[in-house]
Amino acid sequence: MIFRRATLKLAFLAAAGFAAFGPGAVAAEELETLKEKGVIRIAMSGAYPPFNFVNDQNEVVGFDPAIGTEIAKRMGMEAEIVTTAWDGIIGGLLANKYDAIVGSMTITEERDEVVDFVGPYYSDKRAIFTQPGSDIKSLDDLEGVKVGLTLGETHEGWARERGYSINTYKGLPELLLELENGRVDAIVNDSIAAILAMGEKGQGFEMFADPTTEPFGAGIAIREGNPELSAAMQAALDSMMEDGTYLEIANEWIGADIR
Repeated sequence: MIFRRATLKLAFLAAAGFAAFGPGAVAAEELETLKEKGVIRIAMSGAYPPFNFVNDQNEVVGFDPAIGTEIAKRMGMEAEIVTTAWDGIIGGLLANKYDAIVGSMTITEERDEVVDFVGPYYSDKRAIFTQPGSDIKSLDDLEGVKVGLTLGETHEGWARERGYSINTYKGLPELLLELENGRVDAIVNDSIAAILAMGEKGQGFEMFADPTTEPFGAGIAIREGNPELSAAMQAALDSMMEDGTYLEIANEWIGADIR
């Protein structure tokens, strides 16, 4: 397990274009350093509405930045929002380009090998979306058709394991456009984000849930070896959920409690 963890870290750092550290290296606790700076850098794709996206004023807004900003505030810091390509986002974290990922990242065993997670801060389920009137009604119907996914998401690995013919894209807006224009026959995505995004743009769709997987939790990723930072972020998240702030943010951006 230790060898696998080190190997994954080296792979993520190599993909990010940074020199890797040795397998035995241990990160120093970062909470006090962040407090001294007064700023925590929070990363997300900026291409996953309504969870995180760039508005007409060129500001990164949505559920994720609102949650991250509130957590930073309760820790006595300001949040600096950073956008980056999703497929390299963990490599960027390990290479110290930012301090945390608050970008609707699914907590998986593989990711947990190389980062630590705070949360989960919401839950969702994989779903398959098609145009109205599509003959695609089940997972078996995805065989032999073109399936669209976001590059680097857990859904991509799932689709590859099942042997589907896939096209990958940078984010949800591109996925929806490709489906609408008929360049893919179906898209696979977290259900909440896709339903809300298509509803916002008035795009018709049909959907069915993936019966092979359980609902999953989205967590906040930080570098390993920071138990004090993890505890402080978790305490801030817990207090938001207890005093109603989390529900206010969820209602504003999602329209429901998604814990």
